[in-house]
Amino acid sequence: MIEARQLTKRFGGRTAIEDVSFAVARGEVAGFLGPNGAGKTTTLRILAGVFPPTSGQAVVDGHEIGAAPLAARRRLGYAPERPALYLGTTVRRQLELAAALRDLSGARARAAVDVALERTDLGDVQHRRIGTLSRGYRQRVGLAVALVGDPPALLLDEPMAGLDPAQAAECRRLIRALAPEHAILISSHALAEVELVCDRVVILHQGHVLAADTPPALAARLRAAARVDVEAHAPGAALAALLGTVPGVGRVDVVPTPNGHARCRVEAEPGRDPRAAIATRIAAEGWELLTLAPVETSLEEAFLRLVGAEERRA
Repeated sequence: MIEARQLTKRFGGRTAIEDVSFAVARGEVAGFLGPNGAGKTTTLRILAGVFPPTSGQAVVDGHEIGAAPLAARRRLGYAPERPALYLGTTVRRQLELAAALRDLSGARARAAVDVALERTDLGDVQHRRIGTLSRGYRQRVGLAVALVGDPPALLLDEPMAGLDPAQAAECRRLIRALAPEHAILISSHALAEVELVCDRVVILHQGHVLAADTPPALAARLRAAARVDVEAHAPGAALAALLGTVPGVGRVDVVPTPNGHARCRVEAEPGRDPRAAIATRIAAEGWELLTLAPVETSLEEAFLRLVGAEERRA
């Protein structure tokens, strides 16, 4: 549905992206991650037809943007991080203009605008001028513009920027509701948001794709070692010292707790699971074991580890 085929873009002597390839299928929400300057916005603008690639192809629902730009753009909704809105016009009029650009008129245009307003919960402000709205509301107007006419492919650049927690939760709900019938690519710096809403993640760094996988699979691939949280009724130093003598334990870090209990994070040696031995040793000391739980690697940890490894290699 959304395809980047060996996209390369050069601005003068600077290469912004090189040989970038990935695809987003209908029914999938893909996160597009990378540090500032990685080339995410450049890639999205090429996919949206804002400017052409130096080489490669951008394809939307089978239409190559260079060869069939109008057909491709009719199938695509694009919400940039800073949407180009007419601040002096009303929200509804802005959406009517978007409908006209999609060749919608009359009852079809009114219905398309009404649906976009309902989906983004903008009905109460539809007759207000955009220039009087907060940044969060303007962000939602930009999303509504992308949704007018219900295009099957959506490019969302930082869709939750400027939203308060309740609005961000509602935006996530909307994206998941749209997912079954759409291909959605979300560019974001908010790793926690991506982990909550995305089925798959594409990581870009210095203009190249480093990895593409589901958040759990990506975290598992980049996990350095199994980790376990251990909490007990015991002196902190004594618990840490004991854990350091358990076979299969590679590293022990004391984790401060507000309740006065001793808590440590244990990193196991590769291929080892020391949990049974830890429980046995703590019981032998007569201490009460409160927690013995594996620690999952987050998408944020995986992302930072992958980018850090690439920077060290470079």
